[in-house]
Amino acid sequence: MRRRLSLPICLLLLLTAWAGAADASDAVTLGRAVVNLDGPWKFHIGDDPRWADPGFDDSAWEDMDLSAPPDANDGDVGITPYTSGWASKGHPGYDGYAWYRLRVTVTPPPGETLALLGPWDVDSSYQVYADGHLLGGVGDFSGTTPTAHGTHYPRRFELPPDLAKGGTHTLAIRVWMGPWNGNAPGVGGIHVAPAIGTSEAIDARYHMQWLKIVEGYAVDVAPATMMLLTAIMALCLWPLARADKAYTWLAAALLCSALQRGNQAFFFWFQVETIQGFVIFILGMIAPCALGAWMMAWRAWFKLDTPRWLPKAVAALAGIYALSQLARPWLFHASFASFPPPWSQALGYLRSGVHWAFLLSYVLIAYLGIRRSGREGWYALPAVLAQGVVLFSGELSLLHVPGIWFPFGVGVSLSEYAAVVACLLLSGLLLRRLWSHAGVRRTPI
Repeated sequence: MRRRLSLPICLLLLLTAWAGAADASDAVTLGRAVVNLDGPWKFHIGDDPRWADPGFDDSAWEDMDLSAPPDANDGDVGITPYTSGWASKGHPGYDGYAWYRLRVTVTPPPGETLALLGPWDVDSSYQVYADGHLLGGVGDFSGTTPTAHGTHYPRRFELPPDLAKGGTHTLAIRVWMGPWNGNAPGVGGIHVAPAIGTSEAIDARYHMQWLKIVEGYAVDVAPATMMLLTAIMALCLWPLARADKAYTWLAAALLCSALQRGNQAFFFWFQVETIQGFVIFILGMIAPCALGAWMMAWRAWFKLDTPRWLPKAVAALAGIYALSQLARPWLFHASFASFPPPWSQALGYLRSGVHWAFLLSYVLIAYLGIRRSGREGWYALPAVLAQGVVLFSGELSLLHVPGIWFPFGVGVSLSEYAAVVACLLLSGLLLRRLWSHAGVRRTPI
């Protein structure tokens, strides 16, 4: 009889324990938390200092929703959740100032204070106001035209003591987008919503955002470092064959490519280099030099004396490409108006045409080099192809070749993969040359 009763009693005890656990789970108190301020925000293009005032009537402004699918990213670093900008929300082709406003009521847990996490990805600069108090921002607004340094810098803002305790407050974000984005789809303003939460929780997310930025551009530092080391390796071979210009040209090409690649991390890790500085230094100077140096490096590697017009053609292409990059009215002052659309389009066609001419020159050099060098040329072909992917990944995208992947949530581009492979293959070629030079020196006279 006792055995028969034991099963019902056990079931009853289990049900009682389960009911008690269910009651306990209902008593949940959220502690340190962060809430994304997706809105909808009130939005208006233009600029007026009064729009920071919490008493301003923004009821006639349009709504701007900053929510985004959780898996949507920026297509570069892997920043999520990412939403498109004002160009795809009713304001295509617009650049300049715009304001976002939001009234929010927040009650922090007892003993906790609030902090604000700035919008992580913004075109191109912004300032944050809370109840009319300027908290800070990204970019320099002291001049007649703001200065932009980049699109995604994590920022944490301390709220004034009376705001940090919670309550109903008005947040206003003043955004300025520069004219360099043109008519690109989805650009403009805030792409990642700001967030509010307890100070510790905001600190944790702020550090996670910086970790994402560091990870995202460390993949540029790695190939840049490999390029620099390979350049040093090439220079070490130069004393063994001073008449061979391949080593100096290779070192120059690798150094330019290392600067071009490594600058990505410098640009996005430190708020130092401006958009204008990036275009002048990297696009207007380093990129044309890198293209020209790689043409001459492979020409010297294959010991091509013909066609004799090739060096002059490469120099001319590099010069035209540099001028086409620098011929932007906003480059020397962002308030300058851009060229009329037909001229801007023609300038884009010129840059594209010059890049295709470089590609054809690259193919010609590879073809003539293999034909002249035979087996030695075939040994070099894998390195030529890998470096070609680095230089002409944009043209490869026209063949629907994927340009970026997101392993472990971090964006790694095709050119970054190719740069690593190219350095390894070039190192092998240089070691082979070193072995041949050593063999020549060991041969008795």
